[in-house]
Amino acid sequence: MTLKYSGNIRELCYPFIYEDSPLCDYEILTDELCTLLGGVITELEGDENFGDIYDFLTALQPRIFHMNGSIRGKQAIFEEQIEWVAEYFDRYQKEIEGQLKGFVLPRGGHAVQLLHMARSLSKKVVRALVKVDAAGIDVPDELHRMGNMLCNLFFRLTVVINRRSGVVEPPYESLSYNLKPSKKYS
Repeated sequence: MTLKYSGNIRELCYPFIYEDSPLCDYEILTDELCTLLGGVITELEGDENFGDIYDFLTALQPRIFHMNGSIRGKQAIFEEQIEWVAEYFDRYQKEIEGQLKGFVLPRGGHAVQLLHMARSLSKKVVRALVKVDAAGIDVPDELHRMGNMLCNLFFRLTVVINRRSGVVEPPYESLSYNLKPSKKYS
């Protein structure tokens, strides 16, 4: 039996939910990412220590929905948006420069935990794009680049928020991999 729309609009959560295409999976993940980011924004609202991050994430959130629509509709993520995010990446990287020597165990308050979930979800967004591409559907280059950058930026924001809050993440040393920290972004 193939699942299909019953014809009752109350029983249809998304117009493309029954299609056999990875496009819908990507769109659902970016929707979730946008929603999760809204939670982070709400957590940071009104806190003077994080006003800059609040302002940045507030401006970033609609771009997540632009990522969503850029795969099936008109492309709305371009090099300018990637460069804009890169400027914030570099800004927050500079703030934590020299503080990370390797992997850390995720710790911190609610906003930090939501950002860690957004970081992980960004990886799923990129993986969904890999599947869209593997299905022979054209993927604008900017989308996977933006998804990768968001993942890395969200991690840096967790460290920034924790540092400003006095929280130090415990280091993590893998027993499975012998990795050396990146010289450029450690």
